[in-house]
Amino acid sequence: MVLRIGIIGLGDISNIHLPVMQQSEKAELVAVCDVDPKAKTKGKSAPFYTDYEVMFKEQALDCVHICLPHHLHYPVTKKAVEHGIHVFLEKPLAHTIEDSRAIVSLEQQHPEVKICVSLQNRLNETVEVLNQMVKEGKYGEVLGVKGLVTWHRPKSYYEAKPWRGKMEQAGGGVMINQSIHTLDLMQLVGGDITSIRGSIDRLLDYGLDVEDTATAHITYANGATGLFFATVSNAQNSSVEFQVVLEKAKLTIKDSILTIADDNGTKRKLVEDEKLPGSKFYYGASHQKLIDQFYQAILENTSDYIPASEAYVPMEMIQLIRDSSAKKTPVTMATV
Repeated sequence: MVLRIGIIGLGDISNIHLPVMQQSEKAELVAVCDVDPKAKTKGKSAPFYTDYEVMFKEQALDCVHICLPHHLHYPVTKKAVEHGIHVFLEKPLAHTIEDSRAIVSLEQQHPEVKICVSLQNRLNETVEVLNQMVKEGKYGEVLGVKGLVTWHRPKSYYEAKPWRGKMEQAGGGVMINQSIHTLDLMQLVGGDITSIRGSIDRLLDYGLDVEDTATAHITYANGATGLFFATVSNAQNSSVEFQVVLEKAKLTIKDSILTIADDNGTKRKLVEDEKLPGSKFYYGASHQKLIDQFYQAILENTSDYIPASEAYVPMEMIQLIRDSSAKKTPVTMATV
C-alpha cells in the first residue's frame, strides 16, 4: 500500500517536508493547499487547493502534513482528525496551552487516528546515543542538564511574516519557535520535572508582543537541576549546546557532535549528526527519519512516533516559564 498524502501550508518549513514526501516509496503526494495561489508550483503536478476543507472532502487522504502558523494547528488538526486523516504536525503542538490540551484530547478521543508532532531532534544521532548512554547508567545518575540556544533573528524576519511576532498567533517567541526542541530534550533526558523558575524578556527593540530571550532553572524529580537559556538577540546563529552532567562523565552536543569528557577532563568524539544537503544547519536530517517512521507506523498500525501527549510536555514547560516570570516565583509542574 502507498499512502495518499496531502500538505497544508507551503511556507519555509514545507521545503523540508516536500522533498521527503515526493521521494518516499511509502507515500504519494496527491494534494497541496495554501492561501497563496503562487505557491501552487511547489506541489508540482499535485492538485492545488486554497481551502483545506474542500481538499479533505475531495481527496481520500491517508495523512496530511500541517505546516501552518501556530494558531491554526488546533482547528486544522481537528478537521483532519474528524475526517479520519492521520496528521503529521509541525512543531509546536499549538500556540496556547489550552489548544495543546485540546489536541491531546482529540488524540485520546480518536485512537484510530494518529497525530505525530515534529520534534524530530529526538532522532538526531547525537541525541539517540546520548539518551541511550544516560539510560544505561554506566556513568551514573544525571546531576544536571543544560540547554543553550543563542541565535539571531533580524527585525525583517518578523516583518516578512508578521504572525511570528504576535502572541495571539505565534503563542510566544524564542521559546515556542526557536528553542522548543531544546526544552523537549531537557525533559526527555532529564526526566520528570517538579518545578521551574523562569524569566522572559525582550532585549531587542522590535516592538513585538513575543519574548526574544528566556532563562529557566529546572528542578527534576530525581534531584537533578537544569539550566535553560535561549535568545534570538545574538549577533549570529551559534550552535545549540546541550549538555548532561553525570556522576562519572559529561556528555555534550555542540556543532552537531556528541563528545564525552571523563573525570580527568579527557574529551573524545562519539558521533556526529547527519546533515540534510542544502538546508539550514539547524534543521538537521531527522525530519526525514521521523516522517518515514510515521508513515511506517500508519502502514503497520504501531505507536512508533511522537504523539501529541508527549509534545504537550515542552508546551507546559513554556507556560510555566512564562507564569514564573510574571509571578517571580518557582511554579510547580502539573501532571499531564
